[in-house]
Amino acid sequence: MSSHVPQAPISGWKRFWAAPILVLNRLTAPVPFGLWLLNFLCQRILQINGEVPWQVHFTSRVTGRVKIGRNVWKSFALSGGCYIQGGNGVEIDDDTIFAPGVKIISANHDPQNLARWLPGPPVRIGKRCWIGANAVILPGVELGDDVIVGAGAVVTKSFPSRTVLVGVPARPLTRD
Repeated sequence: MSSHVPQAPISGWKRFWAAPILVLNRLTAPVPFGLWLLNFLCQRILQINGEVPWQVHFTSRVTGRVKIGRNVWKSFALSGGCYIQGGNGVEIDDDTIFAPGVKIISANHDPQNLARWLPGPPVRIGKRCWIGANAVILPGVELGDDVIVGAGAVVTKSFPSRTVLVGVPARPLTRD
């Protein structure tokens, strides 16, 4: 007995555009071509995040001094609603990924002059870290390699390599 499910025929326009879209998706991988094009238009034509040399999702903002390692740009292009504020600098090492809504804040405002940032150390995130959806990383934090930050966690202090962080404020997840 065959388990084949019949498919509706592809209309003329869909057939016409199927091959070019497939090629463009392969050229812009891992970012789907439609998203790549929208990001490109917003960033290079409308100048939203225009000063950032790598592609950034059209709903995210990157300001200040931000340095990224190998393959980190993929998360910037794919994850929407992120805010990376590099007033004192943000350094994200190789192969780190993050989900939508991540906030990384490297400087606080001066309470006496809200137009100024207080000086401080940069935020540093190690290699192969995973930052969950809507997580917040605050000024001066250093995360070692292979750190996982759970969704919604607020990281207020530094943690060593191979730590899983959860909660508000973030704390190491313990095994019972």
